[in-house]
Amino acid sequence: MNITVYPGTPYPLGATWDGEGVNFALYADNATGVELCLFNTTEDESESVKIKMTERTHQVWHAYLPEIKPGQLYGYRVYGPYDPSNGHRFNPNKLLIDPYAKAISGTINWHDSLFGYEIGSPEEDMKMSTLDSAPFIPCSVVVNPSYDWEGVKQPKIPYHKSIIYEAHVKGLTKLHPDIPEEIRGTYAAIGHPVTIKYLQELGITAIELMPVHHFITDRHLADQGLTNYWGYNSIGFFAPDVRYSSSGTLGEQVVEFKNMVKALHKAGIEVILDVVYNHTGEGNQMGPTLSFRGVDNSSYYRLVEEDKRFYMDYTGTGNTLNAMMPPVLRLIMDSLRYWILEMHVDGFRFDLAATLARELHEVDRLGSFFDIIHQDPVISQVKLIAEPWDIGEGGYLVGKFPPGWAEWNGKYRDCIRDYWRGEESTLAEFAERFTGSSDLYRDDYRRPTASINFITAHDGFTLNDLVSYNEKHNEANGEDNNDGESHNRSWNCGAEGPTKDKKIIELRDRQKRNFMTTLFLSQGVPMLVAGDEISRTQQGNNNAYCQDNEISWVNWLTADKELLAFTQQLIELRRNHPVFCRRRWFQGQPIKGVGVEDIAWFLPDGSEMTEEHWNQDFAKSLGVFLNGRGLHSVGPKGEQIIDDSFYLIFNAHHEDLDYTLPNAKYGTQWTKILDTHHHEIKDDGPTVEAGGNIRIGSRSIVLLHHPVGQLVGG
Repeated sequence: MNITVYPGTPYPLGATWDGEGVNFALYADNATGVELCLFNTTEDESESVKIKMTERTHQVWHAYLPEIKPGQLYGYRVYGPYDPSNGHRFNPNKLLIDPYAKAISGTINWHDSLFGYEIGSPEEDMKMSTLDSAPFIPCSVVVNPSYDWEGVKQPKIPYHKSIIYEAHVKGLTKLHPDIPEEIRGTYAAIGHPVTIKYLQELGITAIELMPVHHFITDRHLADQGLTNYWGYNSIGFFAPDVRYSSSGTLGEQVVEFKNMVKALHKAGIEVILDVVYNHTGEGNQMGPTLSFRGVDNSSYYRLVEEDKRFYMDYTGTGNTLNAMMPPVLRLIMDSLRYWILEMHVDGFRFDLAATLARELHEVDRLGSFFDIIHQDPVISQVKLIAEPWDIGEGGYLVGKFPPGWAEWNGKYRDCIRDYWRGEESTLAEFAERFTGSSDLYRDDYRRPTASINFITAHDGFTLNDLVSYNEKHNEANGEDNNDGESHNRSWNCGAEGPTKDKKIIELRDRQKRNFMTTLFLSQGVPMLVAGDEISRTQQGNNNAYCQDNEISWVNWLTADKELLAFTQQLIELRRNHPVFCRRRWFQGQPIKGVGVEDIAWFLPDGSEMTEEHWNQDFAKSLGVFLNGRGLHSVGPKGEQIIDDSFYLIFNAHHEDLDYTLPNAKYGTQWTKILDTHHHEIKDDGPTVEAGGNIRIGSRSIVLLHHPVGQLVGG
């Protein structure tokens, strides 16, 4: 078969269809030769055409094929030294996925040929394999970039109005009885009217999808009949994972993803992607050769300086992408821009983001990665959320990311869990976390919205399991329950796992409401994990990364409808009242013309707390006054924003407490609208006069309301 080949151009990288043909461009600095391989079908075990790429501009190999169209399957074979000791692992026997592939045709069929070295050799990875991997690796796919967005714009919801919902594409929809069975577990299911209606009624503003970049399942998991369910093992940073496509594998997955985003945007819901740029799925020196390793190992990965056979591993996955290298930085930035400009996503949550900040062995928050993002006119304008840690030395960086970044606040999670399980801890930290963690974010000119507050995440117990188990139960993972976090800060309320004891069940339900109420009334940006609002359980598994089954999927048939209704009401309360989602820090000073602070803290006897009180616990209880006239914020036209005032009482003690309300300068009459001993939030609860007494049940929260019409401080 004769194929016309033109020189092409070195930019853009990847396979780019221009309406008449396709330009192929591959960065491979240390390569001595590159072959472009074309396949006719996904069943082909070898290429139908092999094209030697002769054009090279700087480190980029390129060619233009005028007869090629979208849907074309392709891969690369790259020549160069097989010299692991010096960091080179070129092996032309291995068909390679294009690092810039916009779609990938399928998943890996594990076989010894996928490894660059000879499996079983006494020389281990030092002896080059001669087996051809083409029959066992999916192809890259040329895609058609054109798409009709119908004028649908991105919602651009400000952080202070954001409610984030962390979800898994498959897990959220796989068991939903009202979604057509043939699309359950796919992008189409996320964009289905049933899912969108649920998200709207819940009140969330952004769905944060666990990794959708095309990923691989490690061989050792596949051999055990398990899978990499979570997806933190990327191999294609531009390709939406084919597993979540209901429409096809030859580029249809790209269109389906765009359809999902468009449907969510029409409903006013943003799409945030959980992205993994810190490592790839190729693992350590004993891992497979699938893409980056075979294209140019020493350019893409952090190698041990003294022996480049080995990889620096700050992620616990075997390798670390070398974000200090310009071509790797370009890959990451090109990927981010692609998902923003072509796929219309609204932001990113960066897995193990501290790894991206590492220059040499140090974690440097002013690393080139952050400098480049800060100056990029596209990337800097979307939501950027860091998981602010990795496993390397000095890798716990909560509160240390630059302005413009929000962070998963692990200290918030730990503190709130400890408070509600009755741990001996001072109220000072609880108050700090509840008000936005100014100790972590204020000194950098950041706002309370820098704190992404969460009680649970995909990694760890669900909310239901947090109040039902003291210990992890990960036996299904096949690692003798040795995997997963052992220190969960959980409390089972008196029995391990499911129970029929009505008192324990009632306490667990109340604890769930306590956690939900604390989360949604705290300053910062709340993140809810899909299914927590309906009491989803993983039967005590706190590391369900390999469980693509009922352990991980949301079971809609057993939904806790009372907790769902309570959560919906809580979110509506938050969204209706700016006092719970402030844009500026509390000042703790009297407000001009009012004489009452924007926030004040109280003891059970109604007196204000002083400095010396903060290091004591007062039966794990405190009251907080939130002044609706102290927001220090203006609306879009410069108008002063004023809200109602609220008085919150937290009681983590195991006994009831009597509380005296503050004097009349804080409010003359208060209406109880929420009590976590009950599962309803209502505007017409009992009223209490200033200075009056109110009984607070054990382990509960009470919220009192003071309308803005009644002058505070008058």
